[in-house]
Amino acid sequence: MKEKIASEDWQGIRDQMNEKGYAIISRFLPDELCQELISYYSNQNIFRKTVVMERYRFGLGEYKYFNYPLPGLIQDIREHVYPYLAPIANSWMKVLNIATIFPAAHTELLKECRANNQLKATVLILKYGAGGYNTLHQDLYGEVYFPIQAVVFLNEPGKDYTGGEFVLTQQTPRAQSKAIVLTPKKGDMLIFTTNFRPVKGSKGYYRVNMKHGVSEVHTGERYTMGIIFHDAVS
Repeated sequence: MKEKIASEDWQGIRDQMNEKGYAIISRFLPDELCQELISYYSNQNIFRKTVVMERYRFGLGEYKYFNYPLPGLIQDIREHVYPYLAPIANSWMKVLNIATIFPAAHTELLKECRANNQLKATVLILKYGAGGYNTLHQDLYGEVYFPIQAVVFLNEPGKDYTGGEFVLTQQTPRAQSKAIVLTPKKGDMLIFTTNFRPVKGSKGYYRVNMKHGVSEVHTGERYTMGIIFHDAVS
């Protein structure tokens, strides 16, 4: 997995992140690993918490947070993708004149989380059936948060489910919000901003806020794995 991650076009991904706030890595995981991750969903021993979304008015569906230690595949993805994203995040902080500097290694980010009582794993698998959806939100979880996250699509749109598009909204100051609707394929990884990104204007860079969600699933079941790089207070 480390070699697979290193082989990706990270300069191209960085360019897309700077231009759009998101990037898609096609065929990041093969079908058999997608099926392996889906199979984890029925194993209650590896999860710390199950959230039924309608109870909290988050939408309609269910997701489960993994407990530590994470399964090896998930640990490898989280640990080895992060170092390629940290320089992007740091460049964003610099152009927006934000003093935060993110460490180069993921283990160091988790040390900062622990120092702020953020001890809970945040990697999760989400499951939506027909009628399921996820309201627009941001995954912050505490004072320490990394501004980029990822989601891996575990089954095939148009075949295993219909609807269920991934939705990003961009709120530009003093302008109407922009909606971005994406339909990645099975095995694709979508990398996107957690809460904001810089945009260059005539007077320099300014900050635009972004949220994400999932549109209504019409038929079938939709599975994804969300990778948040910081940990949670609860």
